[in-house]
Amino acid sequence: MGKRYIYILITYILMQLSSLPVAVIIKESTISQDYYRMISIGWTIFSFLAALVIILVLLKPEKDLRKHPDAASPFMVFVWAIIGLMMAYAGQTIVSLFQIFVLGIEPGSENTQGIVQMARVAPIFIIVVAIIGPILEEIVFRKIIFGEIYKRTNFFIAAMVSGLIFAIVHQDYQNTLVYLAIATVFAFVYVMSKRIIVPIIAHSTMNAIVVIAQLNVDPEELERQLEQLRQLTEKVQMILFGG
Repeated sequence: MGKRYIYILITYILMQLSSLPVAVIIKESTISQDYYRMISIGWTIFSFLAALVIILVLLKPEKDLRKHPDAASPFMVFVWAIIGLMMAYAGQTIVSLFQIFVLGIEPGSENTQGIVQMARVAPIFIIVVAIIGPILEEIVFRKIIFGEIYKRTNFFIAAMVSGLIFAIVHQDYQNTLVYLAIATVFAFVYVMSKRIIVPIIAHSTMNAIVVIAQLNVDPEELERQLEQLRQLTEKVQMILFGG
């Protein structure tokens, strides 16, 4: 792994950890919960944006490198991005249903709900979710971590290792299989297209659709739908596994 990639990984890790001292300082102060939330959101936006700028600067020399001879054309970039988006939704749906009805995992994602709550408080946060976050994550998890492991092993090992790290970073451990499925799809379209912009577009579009859709649903209605799903889960498990 080259020095630039190591510096990118360090930048991403520091970005993730930067919120911890800020949170401690704020919690020890006497500000209200609303101010605490706004400061946390503001710092998240700033740290993500700063990390993006640093990482893009570190990647700038790669613009002078020759593209892979089999890299997707602009039209195929669009095609592969659509394929990646559809595969990611299909994989997420299948794995989610497996988790709910077979493994008995509660429906919903704490990570997604937390993001939606921050977007409700500050709609500008959608920029982090739909643009900055996906760019950073695809560069770090697909281009660097997956790419470096893929060079030395095979697709399956590279996808599983990078996908597992991807899931851990999101701290939504009960949905680890969902993150693994999504990460594998994004790795697949990256390999097929030879263009990192493909999983970035698919990832960005997926995040934007999920957050905007949930923002347009009343929280009480969403909770009612989740409760109905929980009841259906119990019935299905009774049928599959008995009392």
